[in-house]
Amino acid sequence: MEPWPPVDDDRLTVELGAALWNAGGVPEEYLTAARAAFAWRTVDAELTLAELTFDSACEPAGQTRSGASVRTLSFRGGPIVLEIEVSDAGVVGQLCPAEGGRVSARTADGTYDETSVDAVGLFSLGVPPPGPVQLLAEAGGFTVATDWVCLR
Repeated sequence: MEPWPPVDDDRLTVELGAALWNAGGVPEEYLTAARAAFAWRTVDAELTLAELTFDSACEPAGQTRSGASVRTLSFRGGPIVLEIEVSDAGVVGQLCPAEGGRVSARTADGTYDETSVDAVGLFSLGVPPPGPVQLLAEAGGFTVATDWVCLR
């Protein structure tokens, strides 16, 4: 029986090399998870969370600013204010400051719609799918993301 650890460094190096060579490739799902985790390393420096400041669904009946078929939500993150109205026709909104920009909406499965913001800050998105949605807005050199919220 050989002593452990082996006294012969050359033999140990050969065995180690063989073990590493025969290990096989890293499974693709591990690589995907590693890349996703790595991408989040600087999220705090790049992204501001926009806080929900108003939701008409939380207002007592009769005190909402719009009809029952339209839901109004307002978010604020840093210098950006994002106001949206959700109806059966989709989402319309305004982004302030009105310097153009981009708004996208995503679900857990990925982006479901994305659009540019016009010169006065207006935009529209398609009908949101059931379940939680997060809006990402880019304007004036800032990027904000809303909390995950069920719009329908």
